[in-house]
Amino acid sequence: MSQVLTIGQLAQAAGVNLDTVRYYERSALMPEPRRSDAGYRLYSGKDLERLKFIRGAKSLGFSLDEIRHMLNLVDSEGDRAEVRALATARLEDMDRRLAEIQQARTVLAGLITACSGHGSVRDCPIVEAVVAAQPAPSKNSRKPS
Repeated sequence: MSQVLTIGQLAQAAGVNLDTVRYYERSALMPEPRRSDAGYRLYSGKDLERLKFIRGAKSLGFSLDEIRHMLNLVDSEGDRAEVRALATARLEDMDRRLAEIQQARTVLAGLITACSGHGSVRDCPIVEAVVAAQPAPSKNSRKPS
């Protein structure tokens, strides 16, 4: 006999909460579960594996749309090259974001070094840099009332 899980058992086994399971169902990442005579959701071991896949893909930084694409490839026994291309694009995006974070970290470290940490915030290099980093208001932006 195949494994039958309630939503609570499924969520616990996958390390997510109930709302996450429901959200993935509404997002069509998880199939609509069968129901017991009393209306309770019933899941299989295959559903658990799918949920673990989603969770694992999320932990690697894949978006829900990317995960949906990969699941479609898995379901249709699609081409491995498409999965690789998705993973390559995700890695390139991570590298770009890491470079941006490293640049911001370098700037912030320099500002911390430039600030004595004593006295009034007037002329504080950190405050001045934060103010200077704000985008100028556009011509179409509304003035506060």
